[in-house]
Amino acid sequence: MITRLFSGRHGAPVALMASLVLFTACASGGSANARPVPQAAVRVYDTKAAKFVPFAQLIDVAAQRDFVFFGEQHDDPATHAAEHAVLAAIGAKRPQVIVSLEMFERDVQPLLDQYLAGTISEANFLAGARPWERYTTDYRPMVELARVHGWTVVASNIPRPLANAVSRRGLTVFDTLNARDKRYIAREHECPRDRYFELFSAVMNGHSAGGGPPTVADAAQQQAMTVRFYEAQCSKDEAMGEAIADAWRAAPKGTLVYHVDGAFHSDYGLGTVARAKRRAPNASVVIITAVPVADLAKADPAEHKDKADYVMFTRAPK
Repeated sequence: MITRLFSGRHGAPVALMASLVLFTACASGGSANARPVPQAAVRVYDTKAAKFVPFAQLIDVAAQRDFVFFGEQHDDPATHAAEHAVLAAIGAKRPQVIVSLEMFERDVQPLLDQYLAGTISEANFLAGARPWERYTTDYRPMVELARVHGWTVVASNIPRPLANAVSRRGLTVFDTLNARDKRYIAREHECPRDRYFELFSAVMNGHSAGGGPPTVADAAQQQAMTVRFYEAQCSKDEAMGEAIADAWRAAPKGTLVYHVDGAFHSDYGLGTVARAKRRAPNASVVIITAVPVADLAKADPAEHKDKADYVMFTRAPK
């Protein structure tokens, strides 16, 4: 029931087909609380070919990979519609898919498994799984799609209290964890001062006290604070990278892992991508990054062409 997001030879943007909305209703069993996926318009830019391409061409390539990373913009409805459409289109070509989500933390995996198996209600699942805000519209369609197909969904992220502890005390806090909490962190951690650190530092230094580390006069203190926040970021990437690689190795041959995260975690092949590849060096990868723009006709790939294999421009909400 999923149709292409694009028509035409040059990937001109068209509205996401109504069949996507119908598919969502079918996947959710038509329940009264189901909400349709927001309609979206997108353009797909192939960074290697240096040209805009049809959506179907992206899917043809992605469906041949072992890992597909979709880096989203959390507050963009069109991004969420597109990532669901990508998953559905890949699933039409690859019967064995694992969905990995940053949006669920490792300790809620049992609840997620029980819900997908139909042994607990959605209400009970959501009551204990700490879903992100706007789960119903943003992420539920992918979970319900997985449920219909019998796909595994991996809660890949580190529990937030543990990441917060790292942001206060650094990675050494993991040495003090009890056996239960140690189950929810990666078995190994690397946090090099590489390009990822430089990009992260630039973002943190651009934030005010309300949006990042508090502004301080002392440069050394500011740097130490940035390092701790970066180590917390690494702890998330390591957990997600490990979850992706572990799930893939444990799955039947020919399984594809579709991982959705905030774009910073996967842009440039850094962050979670690098951690997954370190653990599964033979896995083939494709990276998609979503970029909301005001005018799709004027989408300029120059600024974003190094971020991913495909840049998916979405129509930003007004």
